[in-house]
Amino acid sequence: MRADSARVGDGCGDAKRGVRAGKASGDESWRVAEGGSGTILALALGLVVLICVAAALTLAQAMAMAHRAASAADLAALAGADAARGLTAGDPCMVASETAARHGASLSACTVLGGGIVEVRTELDRGAVFGTATGRSRAGPPP
Repeated sequence: MRADSARVGDGCGDAKRGVRAGKASGDESWRVAEGGSGTILALALGLVVLICVAAALTLAQAMAMAHRAASAADLAALAGADAARGLTAGDPCMVASETAARHGASLSACTVLGGGIVEVRTELDRGAVFGTATGRSRAGPPP
């Protein structure tokens, strides 16, 4: 009975094996090796989220600039076609250039085709992150 009741749970036998009293074997070394890893993981996840948001905003800006350039080209072509058909006064390319300028774009090319058809190319004056946004349009009389 003495062997069963003597030194049960007092940690003396565990101290010889290198285990602290009240701790499971190997538990302390695991906690030391993993200390602060949750913080690093949270920071890395936050960085990934920020990179994804920045990429999405850049893509959205590029799409918006392309739509604005296309809209300016459409309006400039319609105005030029009206001038080519004689519905408004002025040179078709000059009218198209003025219309594009009112919408924040510049006319990079203008071609007056037969039958009152005008083809224009525009560039946005305010550049996007990845180059200049351009638009192309063609307008003429209704069929």
